Amino acid sequence: MRMMELAENLHPVLLALIATCFTWGVTALGAACVFIGKDISRRMLDGMLGFAGGVMIAASYWSLLAPAIEMSQGKDIPAWFPPMMGFSAGGLFLWMIDKLLPHIHLYMPQGQSEGIKTSLQRTTLLVLAITLHNIPEGLAVGVAFGAAAAGFPSASLAGAAALAVGIGLQNFPEGLAVSVPLRREGLSRAKSFWYGQLSAVVEPIAGVLGAAAVIVSQPVLPYALSFAAGAMIFVVVEEVIPESQRNGNTDFATLGAMLGFVVMMVLDVGLG
Repeated sequence: MRMMELAENLHPVLLALIATCFTWGVTALGAACVFIGKDISRRMLDGMLGFAGGVMIAASYWSLLAPAIEMSQGKDIPAWFPPMMGFSAGGLFLWMIDKLLPHIHLYMPQGQSEGIKTSLQRTTLLVLAITLHNIPEGLAVGVAFGAAAAGFPSASLAGAAALAVGIGLQNFPEGLAVSVPLRREGLSRAKSFWYGQLSAVVEPIAGVLGAAAVIVSQPVLPYALSFAAGAMIFVVVEEVIPESQRNGNTDFATLGAMLGFVVMMVLDVGLG
């Protein structure tokens, strides 16, 4: 309670920066597991990816879409219009970046890289793929803190903090899912860790931009919240869930997704 009182006195952009630095730090913590020495089984990685996907799905609704729908009530336009437009725009934005930014998904050969053709090394392409997926996560946290500062009943500071905690929890396996495969491909432990944590450096940037944008123009809040939700759902459906199911560990990965959804729902409903 004391921490929440102190947080209320801080500028929302600063809060967004602190929160996204926390999520970045948890990614680094997950990537640091590469120093332990013991290899992580593919089954465990699939379960962790499933967990990350479940957290992102739950956060997309409880922390982003639900407040956006409530904020859209009582306006001159239908309440479903801002969430629909924002959600669609978020998915379209990630789809466009996915087509343009050169990257390669985990466990894919070099010849199957996506985006514009490039001569970049496979390691760089892998990091770019995860970095792409961290943009909506940082944006979601930043927009949530900006919305809380706007004074909407449906967007609280505690809810934004819960979202940051949830994103942080799912960032741990993401950092692990980058550093471990890079280590398997022959990189040193230090380089594997470096690239693993580097994949989340975009989160503080996206978080600050998201918080600042909604503070400057409050009418865009429902659109911005829905935009972040659409971008996260695109990432989950296009990459996280398929990757967790790729190696036959379907039941374990699905249970991980269910657990992640429940954890994020409890965090948001309990704290928000």
